This record gives sequence, structure tokens and C-alpha cells, in this order.
Amino acid sequence: MRIRPILPKDNTSIKEIIQSSILEHGAPKIGTAYSDVATHRMYERYQMPRSVYFVLEDGHQVLGGAGVAQLDQYESHVCELQKMYFIPAVRGKGWGKKMIETCIQAARDFQFKQMYLETMDNMHQAQGLYKHVGFELLEAPLGDTGHFSCPVQMLRQL
Repeated sequence: MRIRPILPKDNTSIKEIIQSSILEHGAPKIGTAYSDVATHRMYERYQMPRSVYFVLEDGHQVLGGAGVAQLDQYESHVCELQKMYFIPAVRGKGWGKKMIETCIQAARDFQFKQMYLETMDNMHQAQGLYKHVGFELLEAPLGDTGHFSCPVQMLRQL
């Protein structure tokens, strides 16, 4: 398995992984990545400056992904860890940590100073991973991602 930047051919696979993961966790479609316009055109979304999306691939099968981009509606050197989702078969095997490390290095290369994320309150395994790699809980959201259904916000220094 390997982590690599997203390609146009990955759009459908990563969209399906994101949307099925959200439904699996009982999260609402509105106010989450499920309904983001970017979810349908991930490759195109991450062609902006200071942004990148990586996929985890086994052979030619996309198993998950995560990205980094400037935090929307926030004037600072803060990026967001975005749309980190994996199929159930690869969760808990260390690939999430490797993906976050890859995203952190990209954020540092883009000269961001902090990394922000939002998640669901029932995604306990993901929250444990985020805490393990240095994210800390916040009391309120930063910026305006449009993910008003994600009640957990975290921040990490880079």
C-alpha cells in the first residue's frame, strides 16, 4: 500500500468512501463533508495553492484519503486537515497515523503554523488518533467550514 497525491480518476472512489463513512457513523448529510461540493470533485478542489489531497492506494484500489488546505474564512497561518476517511478494512492498522504525518509535512512545506480539524462526537477512534498525534480539543470552531454538524474541533501546532 502507498500514499500518493490524488488523481482525477480517484474522484468517484474517494467520494464514495467519504459518503459511506459518514452514513456508517450516523452523521447527517447536511453540515458535513457528505454534502460538500468539493466531495464530488476532489481532484479539482485540491489544485489550489497551498492545498493537497492524498489517497491511500493498494494496487489500483483507493482505500481512503485526507487533505490539507487553508482554513476557510480564517485569516491566519492555519490549515485544515480535511476529509480524512478510510474504508473499514484499513482502519486501526496505522495508515491513519501515516496519512496525518504526510499531511503535517505538507502543511509545514506550505508554511502553515497550525492545523485544525472538525469531526463527529461519536468518531471515538478518530479522536483518539488525533489526540495521539498532538491535536487538542477546542471549545469553539475556527473559521467557517460549513460543517455545522461536526461538534468536535481540534487544533495542533506545527
